[in-house]
Amino acid sequence: MEQPIYTTRAHVFQIDRTTKKNWVPASKQAVTVSYFYDSTRNSYRIISVDGSKVIINSTITPNMMFTKTSQKFGQWADSRANTVFGLGFSSEQQLAKFAEKFQEVKEAAKTARDKSQEKVELLSNHSQQESGRETPTGNQASSINGTDDEKIFHVGPETVLLKNENDLLKSAVEQSNSNAKNLETELQTLRENNARLVDALQESSANVESWKKQLSASKEESDTLRAKIADLEVQCNEASQEKQRNAQLGVRVQELEAELNDKEQELENLRKQAETIPILMAECESVTSKLQSAEIKNRELEGRIDVLHLDVDESRQKQGNIKGELKKFMDVLDVKLDELHEFRRGLSRLGADN
Repeated sequence: MEQPIYTTRAHVFQIDRTTKKNWVPASKQAVTVSYFYDSTRNSYRIISVDGSKVIINSTITPNMMFTKTSQKFGQWADSRANTVFGLGFSSEQQLAKFAEKFQEVKEAAKTARDKSQEKVELLSNHSQQESGRETPTGNQASSINGTDDEKIFHVGPETVLLKNENDLLKSAVEQSNSNAKNLETELQTLRENNARLVDALQESSANVESWKKQLSASKEESDTLRAKIADLEVQCNEASQEKQRNAQLGVRVQELEAELNDKEQELENLRKQAETIPILMAECESVTSKLQSAEIKNRELEGRIDVLHLDVDESRQKQGNIKGELKKFMDVLDVKLDELHEFRRGLSRLGADN
């Protein structure tokens, strides 16, 4: 009975029988690939089944060789199946483990073959030794017994035993010759497969060189793209900083607009206060006219000068106070107007700089 001794998963391929170069997928996805050992025949096989279809049934012989063609792909030739199997693994460790197991099984198959050949040689030597002993025994029996009947009586059982051994040896020799012919045929097939594998390996090497060139071009393109990405990141950072400056300037402009609105409101208040100046001037003129009238009346009423003198002094004092306040107000208004003009000039310069 066969027992599994190692199991893994891989994508299975077979060489194209027409071109002997291209790989043909034998499975649509990764399948189970197992080593089996047959204790009755002392043989090893690699078996893989996809559903109900057997896609690998390869008996391992000492002449087989498992070759790693890439980091995750390996192959071997089977002369009996007249094909080349390829396995694609998901990792380098799985490939290394499978190759190591292949070497172990191949060495075990070689040891079993050597033991079988030694057994055949021992049987052959034993047969030759027994054949060499048969003639002296017959002569000795004849000389001792002296009659043919006695000779047949004493030698018969040994002769039967020797004949049986000879028959076994003949069948073993015929089996050995047949195995030798099969081995010669297998060797010739292996040579042809090795030639095809050499061609496939050369093509694989050419493909590897092409892939290396493509990889180098891809790396250069990747480096170029990385440099462009770095430039774009720098530009993005500059644009982000510019946006931050613009945002700060926008905030500053809003603050200045708020200050300008405050100044305009203050100016409006000053304008409203300035509207009262004509009224005060009118009052001043009225007081002046009254003063003139009072002076005329003073001339006319010289008799009342003492009485009206106090009124005139009070009126003059009030007039002076009003003029002083009016002058202060005009000075303040001039200062505010100058500040407003300077503020507008600064706002205009800031807008031009922005």
